[in-house]
Amino acid sequence: MILARWLASNPRLLILDEPTRGIDVGAKAEIQKLIVGLARKGMSILFISSELEEVVRCCSKVAVMKDRRKIAELRGGEVTQERIIETIAGGAAPVTMSASEGAGRMGETHMPRRGDA
Repeated sequence: MILARWLASNPRLLILDEPTRGIDVGAKAEIQKLIVGLARKGMSILFISSELEEVVRCCSKVAVMKDRRKIAELRGGEVTQERIIETIAGGAAPVTMSASEGAGRMGETHMPRRGDA
């Protein structure tokens, strides 16, 4: 698997775009466990998925994007399917970022799961 090859290089940041699309349920669960475990060990992971259940299961911080713009950032207890859908549908007020956050952090998603940090 290509994921194992990437992990062999001990990256500080792992960018995963739809990592479980098109695989069976068992393999999907194993990949999700691996992702959460890596985050708990301190690896930064940018996790991109169109499956909201997966996002809620794996992420503690979610950037909600609409029309190529970050419209909200949800953290902790805010990370629910309902809140994500509500934010997209309602087009939450644009997010303002402090100078220390910088534009390079747009879309950043951190793990471990809420309450584990």
